[in-house]
Amino acid sequence: MTVAVATSTFAELDPRTAYELWRLRQQVFVVEQACPYPDLDGRDTEPETRHLLLHDDGALVGCLRLLDDGDALRIGRVVVAPEARGRGLAALLMEEALRAVGERRVRLDAQTGLAEWYAGFGFAATGPAFDEDGIMHLPMERPGG
Repeated sequence: MTVAVATSTFAELDPRTAYELWRLRQQVFVVEQACPYPDLDGRDTEPETRHLLLHDDGALVGCLRLLDDGDALRIGRVVVAPEARGRGLAALLMEEALRAVGERRVRLDAQTGLAEWYAGFGFAATGPAFDEDGIMHLPMERPGG
């Protein structure tokens, strides 16, 4: 088993990888979580966006995207394929993302059931929970500096 995380801009994604990335997000967020939402929101293609892709023996099993919101970076679309869960792969993705963030401030909107997990990476709630597409989320931030 060879697990590796690669970082790509949209322009660096080959068509097959882009397809696999969007398919994985659809499989989990739209189908598994029964949450039809506009996944293709235009932010994937922004020049500053970085896609972290987690492969296990060549198969895409997880991903997240790192967005530049100007005053802070934003982690989003954190996902691990159902068949790859329970192995610490989401933590591996987060650790890679935080290495890429460095000392900058970083935000995310955590599904409320995962807020404690994100707190383990230094994130703290910055406001009340809110409903996004039928799933409760909590805004969280990790200070920079």
